[in-house]
Amino acid sequence: MAAVSSLGIGSGLDLNALLAGIKAGEQAPLAALQKQQTSYTTKLTAYGQLSGALSGLQSAAAALAKPELFQGVKASSTASDVLTATALSTASSGTYNLNVTQLSQAQSLATTGQATSSANIGDDSTATRVQFEFGTTSGTAFAGDATRTQSLDIDPAHSSLADIAKAINAKTTLGVTASIVNDGSGSPFRLVLTSTKTGEASSMRITVSGDPVDPAQPDGARGPGDAALSGLLTNDPAASKTLQQTVAAQNTKLTVNGIAITSATNSVTGAIQDVTLSVSKIGTTTVSVQQDSASVQSAVTNFVSAYNSLQSVANRLTAFDPASKSGAVLLGDSTLRNIQMGIRSALTTAQTPDDSGLTMLSQIGISFQKDGTLAIDSSKLTAALGSKMSGVAHLFSGGAGGFGTKMSALVAGYTDTTGGVLTAATKGINKTLDSLAKQYSATSERVEATVARYKAQFTQLDTMMSRMNQTSSYLTQQFDSLNNSNKK
Repeated sequence: MAAVSSLGIGSGLDLNALLAGIKAGEQAPLAALQKQQTSYTTKLTAYGQLSGALSGLQSAAAALAKPELFQGVKASSTASDVLTATALSTASSGTYNLNVTQLSQAQSLATTGQATSSANIGDDSTATRVQFEFGTTSGTAFAGDATRTQSLDIDPAHSSLADIAKAINAKTTLGVTASIVNDGSGSPFRLVLTSTKTGEASSMRITVSGDPVDPAQPDGARGPGDAALSGLLTNDPAASKTLQQTVAAQNTKLTVNGIAITSATNSVTGAIQDVTLSVSKIGTTTVSVQQDSASVQSAVTNFVSAYNSLQSVANRLTAFDPASKSGAVLLGDSTLRNIQMGIRSALTTAQTPDDSGLTMLSQIGISFQKDGTLAIDSSKLTAALGSKMSGVAHLFSGGAGGFGTKMSALVAGYTDTTGGVLTAATKGINKTLDSLAKQYSATSERVEATVARYKAQFTQLDTMMSRMNQTSSYLTQQFDSLNNSNKK
């Protein structure tokens, strides 16, 4: 006998609908579990938002806990195109009038023009040595620094302008850079040598040795290639100069409150104690050196903003909607409540005073509002930073009791990955979600097994009813046939 091809066909009953109803009833616990999972997942997301807000507060508090924040000194220039200034924390406050009259520059020397930059110069068979000395030139006098003397050997087989420039640039310790300039004349190629350091003490004396004159020539006369490199590269203030000075070595010159200052570079140190001046052009300017209260004020503002951001997140997560009579996900949550209470308590506890007498945030213009947020009285804060900077520093970074130090440590404790209360609450939710997932899986398997069992029973019922119907039909046919035979 053929198997039942579709549930309900054999019995004529709507077994599919009956099975769907059974399945829906069995799945009711799954819907309840899903609702719980959604609730806990939402709470986990809320804790993540809370953690982010706490992290912002912790960073802002940590910035205020650093003593160096309150030791900053700022130098400013009224003409930043003339020069800019940077100060160390040890610089003294003051105002300085500056007049820049000269900028430092490096000496540049150029050879006479050559017809080509690729042809070797001279025909000597031995290497020629070029010596570079650096020092101060005054008229024909040259005072050199022996520690800076460098030399370079020129291979006669590689003695073109291009080769010489390449060799000079390859030796980075030489203190000279080389380039080739085309001046557009009949012999346009000129080798330009530039000192790598600026300042009067970096002018160059260049001497050439090993570049002999042919002894067969009359005294003072030269044959082809005789002393060719000497005739090209020599620059001796006291003797021969075959190089043209195109840029003179010179110092930066300026006055600070009328006092003359010189510097070998455009970065001037020592003119104002613990202040570096970066000179850009000739001109006048005024430099002011004072405590960097702007950075402190910015850090305080960031702290207040971070605290208010935390309050905003907390208010949103604990809000109650009277219309729907429902609360947000963390309404009544003890973890959030304890964190808020701990932070507020820390911010309202008086600190140990120093000589300034500052013990509370309200004394520098930071106070709580009716809605629980913080507000800044800018005038009061500015006045405190101007007259009691050391007291403000003590208030925020004075050891373990400073508001910045204490708040940073407190918030770090809440979010600590091993023992923080927020971490513990998050782990508890994750543990619950794991348990719910296992319950859901087990319940789902049980529902599927129950439905499969009912489906098998319905299939058996269908098969049995189909067989009974077929037997009934067969018997009916037999009885009808027998009755018809009796009538005959």
